[in-house]
Amino acid sequence: MQTLKTSKAKENILGKIRKALQAEKLPMPFPEAEKAAATDVFNQSDESIEETFAESFIKLGGKFVFCTNEQELLESIAELHESRGWQQLYCAEERLTKLFHNNKMDMVHPADVSDGTADACITGCEYLVARTGSVFLSSKQYLGRTATVFYPVHIIVAYAGQVVPDIQQGLELLTKKYGANLPSMINLNTGPSRTADIEKTLVVGVHGPGEVFCFLVNA
Repeated sequence: MQTLKTSKAKENILGKIRKALQAEKLPMPFPEAEKAAATDVFNQSDESIEETFAESFIKLGGKFVFCTNEQELLESIAELHESRGWQQLYCAEERLTKLFHNNKMDMVHPADVSDGTADACITGCEYLVARTGSVFLSSKQYLGRTATVFYPVHIIVAYAGQVVPDIQQGLELLTKKYGANLPSMINLNTGPSRTADIEKTLVVGVHGPGEVFCFLVNA
């Protein structure tokens, strides 16, 4: 077996790289930005964190509905189903499925990804990010890899306690929640699916849902 020797010039270059990697890292240009809590930014505004999320979410093309309680949530879902004339509405959240069925909302069925004909699917989420209007979703949720992207309309049901100021706080809470057993997939979904790959023309709903609703329950 022939052993290839490293040239002197190449070894000099590699030596400089090793030395640079061992050197102390450059200081951050604005260390105060790292130290400042994201909540400080929201404290300067008269808006609540929920209002900030709603505004950010709507700007991205999402449809936001605030519900004072779960009864209002049920009524709003029923009204949406009727107004859209949906034939098949799925739910991938076991607790919510029971809530609908206990309240005689038989139009909601447990999610079944083998059936791609459903008009919409209801899911929960991990957290809502106020600053960006984004939604944390993970594979720890039931059908977490598919239910949120498989159907033309995605309906998210969240509660006020799930709204966080920024992405950093969401990641910290996920780490605290799951510890060493972090989900194998964590998605940060921001608005309806969209692409401009073809002739730089924006098209919505190509790689996922064309509409995203968020029902935020104040409970």
